[in-house]
Amino acid sequence: MKKYLIILFTVVTLGFAGCSDFLDRPSLTTMNDGNYWTSENNLRLFANGFYTNYFNGYSSGFTEDYAPLRGYYFSDDFTSTGKQGGFEVQAPASRASTVEVSSSLSPASWLLSYAGPTWDFAWVRKSNLFLERMDGMKGTYISESVYQHWSSVARFFRGYEYSRLVSVFGDVPYYDKVIGDSDLDLLYKDRDSRTVVMDKVYDDFVYVLDNMRTTDGNAQYLNKYIAAGFISRFMLFEGTWQKYQLNNQEKAKKYLDLAVRASAVVMSSGKYTFTSDFRSLFGSEDLSANKEVILFRAYDAAIGVTHSVASYSNLYESQGNAPNLRLAKAFLCYDGKPYKLSAVANADKLDIKNMVATRDPRFEATFWDAPKKESSTLLYACKFIDREGVKQYPGPYLPKYGSSTNTNDAPIMRLAEVVLNWIEAKAELATMAGTAVTQADLDASINAIHSRPLDATAIAKGIKKTAPLTLAALPDDPDRDADVPALIWEIRRERRMEFVFEHTRLLDIKRWKKINYMNGTANPDQLLGLWINFQTEYPEWLVAAKVNKLKVKKADGTVVTYTGTNAADMVGYLVPENVSDRDAFTDKVYLAPIGNTQISEYLDKGYTLTQTPGW
Repeated sequence: MKKYLIILFTVVTLGFAGCSDFLDRPSLTTMNDGNYWTSENNLRLFANGFYTNYFNGYSSGFTEDYAPLRGYYFSDDFTSTGKQGGFEVQAPASRASTVEVSSSLSPASWLLSYAGPTWDFAWVRKSNLFLERMDGMKGTYISESVYQHWSSVARFFRGYEYSRLVSVFGDVPYYDKVIGDSDLDLLYKDRDSRTVVMDKVYDDFVYVLDNMRTTDGNAQYLNKYIAAGFISRFMLFEGTWQKYQLNNQEKAKKYLDLAVRASAVVMSSGKYTFTSDFRSLFGSEDLSANKEVILFRAYDAAIGVTHSVASYSNLYESQGNAPNLRLAKAFLCYDGKPYKLSAVANADKLDIKNMVATRDPRFEATFWDAPKKESSTLLYACKFIDREGVKQYPGPYLPKYGSSTNTNDAPIMRLAEVVLNWIEAKAELATMAGTAVTQADLDASINAIHSRPLDATAIAKGIKKTAPLTLAALPDDPDRDADVPALIWEIRRERRMEFVFEHTRLLDIKRWKKINYMNGTANPDQLLGLWINFQTEYPEWLVAAKVNKLKVKKADGTVVTYTGTNAADMVGYLVPENVSDRDAFTDKVYLAPIGNTQISEYLDKGYTLTQTPGW
């Protein structure tokens, strides 16, 4: 199955890379639109052309767009040396694409700061073309039940793309059919409101849940459970955006209710459960038997499908954007409490060794247990490689642990995200006169995650599972934002611990209207590493080359600079070299501007394309 799946991902992209444009002369080497739409198998093949765009996992080779660790490091969780990367400050000359392939060796700026696509409707067109072509097959080549499934597939991908576009740009033009070149009024129509668009997406997603098959013969083909996982993600995003950004309680409830419904489709299926240790979710060579993984992307060097994400977790490759003190402090202690409330011994000692010993097991599974110079903050993330891979430091590495020849499978949708989407949506609904969250709800979500098994390495280190979260003894974190209820604060904490370097953090703080977390001056822990005693923990940095460069910050705020003679005083929170805050920003950065070229193109045709507010 593994090898077959990878071939699927690869070949279909070749077959339909240019499906936006059809030549007048039939091709002898590619599929022909005029005689292609004659069987269900051809529908399946066409649908597979969407997979690497939406289910890209660790991406491939050295490409990094939408890949964890390499494509998602712009948030309040990560810090670099020098000046922090900033938001864009003006509308770009151009921000658009008309092709279906969007990947690069380095993530494009809009992907980093918006975690989504550019102004591109090629994938929307592909979905609409898919729907129109299968409409012509009904009754002749496919039955009604076959049509219901495949139209669900097409509508799912259309909803997926619009959900991403809306998360980046807000208002976007909505299309539910293929537009001809001569239909200028539609081609150049202005943006529809995001609520109009997301109501259309909502309708698509309801149709998907009602009509998509629970299986298409292979567990890794798109099915109702896979789709439901993504629907829970997108509806949670839009529901909370409507609540916090637009103050639209009616729409917030509508979308959050669907997030709960979609999550429940997965949770009630009996197909998925928490039987895997955390590290194995990301470093495994074969996720096909992992009961927590709903969808994964398989890799196999034998057919040339590999990636590079594991190599950037191998302790040798540098991590210029690295975990900071603010992220580390968010991790629960194993008694289930934030460190300021914890009774765990040494809970308030914020060096790497003590944090590994006292925190939720995900801390040990995510980070190396000693300072590493390869990290800008000395806290190195080794989450996306198996335990054997880090043992090969400093090399030479087996191909699966180095360069772009990595072969560990990538989890794309997993049960942990679904249950956290579910519990957050329920908690948000409870604040809007909905049903209160119960202990049973917490046990089915957060506490199910806390009960994950530990692997042998963690057990040998003495790592302990985290205690359950209970409503009767809900922590009231002294660092909690005053406008966030304690339960929702703890749910948000779970997401932060669970998804380090994955797709969620920037989008989370945007939908919660918390982009101010990115202000390092207001949140100074964001510009620091963990506590360190250089003389005992990392004496190799007490060298002449670090004189006047190496700095620590004491608990009282005093900054000490290494002089070459004050080694004993180099104890405190690491100050990354030459660190400074990013440029000031305003709320306009929640959404991306459209390129000036695109606005001019509309004007040239006699139409108006409205710029994003604030830009």
